[in-house]
Amino acid sequence: MAAPRPGELAAPNPELVDALLRVMEQDIIPKTREGVDKGNKIFGAAIVRKDDLSTVFASTNDETSNPLNHGEITCINGYYAMVNADESKRVDPKATYFLATHEPCTLCSSAITWAGFDNFYYFFSHEDSRDAFQIGHDLNILKQVFKHEPGGYARTNDYWTAYSIMDMIHRCDPDVKAKLLARAEAIKATYAAFSETYQATKDMCKNIPLK
Repeated sequence: MAAPRPGELAAPNPELVDALLRVMEQDIIPKTREGVDKGNKIFGAAIVRKDDLSTVFASTNDETSNPLNHGEITCINGYYAMVNADESKRVDPKATYFLATHEPCTLCSSAITWAGFDNFYYFFSHEDSRDAFQIGHDLNILKQVFKHEPGGYARTNDYWTAYSIMDMIHRCDPDVKAKLLARAEAIKATYAAFSETYQATKDMCKNIPLK
């Protein structure tokens, strides 16, 4: 039997879940809509302050420019470009939440580690990426390169803890949970439409080897 995921054990935190969904709705999704229209994948990310839950930086996938430009990578790179231009915008990584729309791949979880974040929160799971969006490379790489079965990586380790936002929604009280689930379903519908666009156009981009 699989060990419980951190989000399944966390204390209910509807304020945080509300904020993370808001960042997806208001900051990541508009950028992803533009990115998908250019032929990019549907993955996005954001850095969110722990103290006031405001967005520090948000970004989306840009693999049409470079196959390493996953959403998490463009977010981290964009954040450092911002703070290198304006030091006043620097935030200690451990004073933030790292939000990924989709459970990070091995490239991105490594980047999150090297960038000093002590957490990440994801909306869609690796299995969702494979089954709902027909992008199964995350699980394939975990299996072929690292010999991990699905879910086999350490979601709690010396560097960070990984939380499923859907797990956190299910920890909330019933009335709050129902409202959050309604928003989650709307987000899922938005990403389903993004996926249809990406799948229809992906073969046109020569810069994305793993489509």
